[in-house]
Amino acid sequence: MLPNISWRYFDFWLLGAVVLATAFGTTMIRSAVAGNEVLLPLINRQIYFALVGLALIFIVAAIDYRYWIALYRPLALVMSLLLFALFLSAQAVFGAARWFSVGVLFLQPTEFAKIVAILLVARYFEKTQKQPRDLRWIIGAFLWIMSLAIWILLQPNLSNVVVLMVLLAVLLWFNGIQLKHLLLFAVVGFIGITTIVTLSVFGIRIPFLQEYQQQRITNFVLPDPNATFGERYNVEQALIAIGSGGLFGQGYGHGTQTQLRFLKVRHTDFIFSAISEEFGLVGSLLVIVIIVLVIWRCLRTAQKARDVAGMNIAYGVATLIFFQGMVNISMNLNIVPVSGLPLPFISYGGSGLTALMLGIGLVESVAMRHKQLEF
Repeated sequence: MLPNISWRYFDFWLLGAVVLATAFGTTMIRSAVAGNEVLLPLINRQIYFALVGLALIFIVAAIDYRYWIALYRPLALVMSLLLFALFLSAQAVFGAARWFSVGVLFLQPTEFAKIVAILLVARYFEKTQKQPRDLRWIIGAFLWIMSLAIWILLQPNLSNVVVLMVLLAVLLWFNGIQLKHLLLFAVVGFIGITTIVTLSVFGIRIPFLQEYQQQRITNFVLPDPNATFGERYNVEQALIAIGSGGLFGQGYGHGTQTQLRFLKVRHTDFIFSAISEEFGLVGSLLVIVIIVLVIWRCLRTAQKARDVAGMNIAYGVATLIFFQGMVNISMNLNIVPVSGLPLPFISYGGSGLTALMLGIGLVESVAMRHKQLEF
C-alpha cells in the first residue's frame, strides 16, 4: 500500500514551535547587536535564512524521506568532498576553517554534515535491523559516521565531532545496543575524557587538540579569578548577565552587560545569557520550554514512524537539537567548557539554522507518512 501524503498529518505544533523559537531568536539577535554597525546586517541575513528554511521545511516534507535515504551514496560523497575542500582551505592558511565564503554569505558544510550523518545511519540501521547486535554491527555504524567525522576532526572542529559521536551513541541505544557494549564504551569514554583533562591541566600537548581547545579545558577546571580577557572572562560576564536578569529581566534592549558589550559573542555562543539578562528567569525558561516542545514533537514522530529509517531520522534530529541546546545552555551556566555549539533556532548562524530546518522538514516527512491511505 502507498504511504499517506496527506497534509492533515503535517505536525503544525512542531512547525509553530520552530517558528516561535526562530522569531524570538531573530528578535534577540537584534537586541544583541544593537549599536554595532558592523553586526547590524546580521539581522536581515538571519531573517532571510529563516524564510528560506521555512520554505525548505514544506518542500522537504512534501518529498518522501525514503528518497533521501535512497540517495545516501551521492549525499555522502558530496558532503565528504565539501568537508575535504574545507580541510584543504584550512591547511592553506595554516589554521582552522569553518566555512566557505559565497559572496556576502558564509556556508558551513559541517552543519549540513550532521543532517547527512543522520540519514546515513538511518539507512544503515534499517538495512541491518535483523542482524545481531554485536561489535561488527556497532563498527559498521561507526564507520559511516567517521566517513564524515574524520574531515571535521581535521579542520579541527572537535565540538561537532562530539555531536556526531553523541548522535551515534543515542541511535545505537534506540536500535538495541547490548548493555555490555554500552558499559564498555562508557568506561572507554570516561578514561578518554579523564586523560584529556589531566593532560590539558598539566600542559601536555595532545595531538588532535588545538592549543586554544586545551586552554578552554584548563580554564574550566582551574579558572583564573583575575582573568580580564579570553574564554574565562567571557564566561564570567555571561554569569553576571544571567544573575543580573533576576526573575523578569531588565527589559528588552536594556541589559547592561549586553548593551554595553561586556558580554562577548552575545548573538551566538552567549545569546542565552543575553536572554536571561533582558527577560530574566521567566524568559529563559520559556525559551527552554519552546525548545523542549520541538524535541517532544520529534520524539512523538519517531514513536509513530512506519519504519526503522523514519524512526531514526526523527530520533536523530531530536538528539541533535537536545544535545546542542543542552551544551550551549550549560556553557552559559559554566557547567561545561566553552564550545562553539549554538542554541538551536535562537543563535545567529545561517547554515546552522537552515540545516536544522532541513532536519525538521525530514521529521515532518516522516510524520506525514506514518499511516496508510484511507479509501
